Amino acid sequence: MRGRPNAKSILLLVFLAGLLLLLAGCGEEGGVTTTQATPATTGAEGITTISGTAVKGPVSGGMVTAYAVDNGARGRELASTTTDAQGNFTMKMSGYAGPMMLTMTGGTYQDEATGSMMNMATGDMMTAALPDVSSGATVSGVQMTPLTSMAQTMAGNMSGGMNMANINTANMAMSKYFMVGDVLYTTPMDPTTPNSGAGANQNMKNYGMAMAAMSESAKNLGMTSSSGMVTAMMNDASDGVMNGMMTGSNPVAMRGGMMGGASMMQANTGTSGMASAMMAFMSSGMNRSGLTAADMQALIDQMNSSSGMIGP
Repeated sequence: MRGRPNAKSILLLVFLAGLLLLLAGCGEEGGVTTTQATPATTGAEGITTISGTAVKGPVSGGMVTAYAVDNGARGRELASTTTDAQGNFTMKMSGYAGPMMLTMTGGTYQDEATGSMMNMATGDMMTAALPDVSSGATVSGVQMTPLTSMAQTMAGNMSGGMNMANINTANMAMSKYFMVGDVLYTTPMDPTTPNSGAGANQNMKNYGMAMAAMSESAKNLGMTSSSGMVTAMMNDASDGVMNGMMTGSNPVAMRGGMMGGASMMQANTGTSGMASAMMAFMSSGMNRSGLTAADMQALIDQMNSSSGMIGP
């Protein structure tokens, strides 16, 4: 017969049972903490992807930087990258949601009006403003052009700065002014590419020809880099009126080696002057799109009759 367990054995068994229960409880609590914390952190810091193209002619080797927007102004840097030979870029970032500003500096491009390779001059940049980016979103097809740059500058000078409403208003107003549908996501036609007009809709045609007209204006003024015209047009658009004046009724200074010593933007540069530059480009050898002035008549007429007011 087996003897009954003594007191020491009973105490040992009780101790072991309690220890097992304690370890099991700790393991369960630790498991809950681990499995719940990981998804929460991933959701709060979801990877956002922004991709698109910088076009002043496609800009190769340009530095593209994404910034948060704080209180309507450019805030902290979120990510940066360099454009490829076709002007394409992709950036990934985490932990941000809201309006976003993109900038591009440096790089080289083929000027539409002259066919020459030019550098983005020091002090010149192109920009774009996105009204609302969700954390973890994938935003593709963003265009960064002279037109998005003008819209961003306009939004930044509106009351409240680059908030969602102002960015939307400025982008829509610039789209309407140049008849391009959506300056942020319409792909501009490259009028220097043979027969490019055949595969482009009217929005794409208007977009490409508007930028070519700016380059033609820069050529006529003797600018050594047509990126200076982008800066001038951004300054002109800053007050919402294309009249050669910035906010505060200050005249827009033109940089880049003007012919004849001219230093101030003409009042009609962004209106009838652009219409004239567009017609001059279309009759030049650099227009390889296959389009004629008749294909662009609606935009030419709008530029000729415009008061310069950029309205929604």
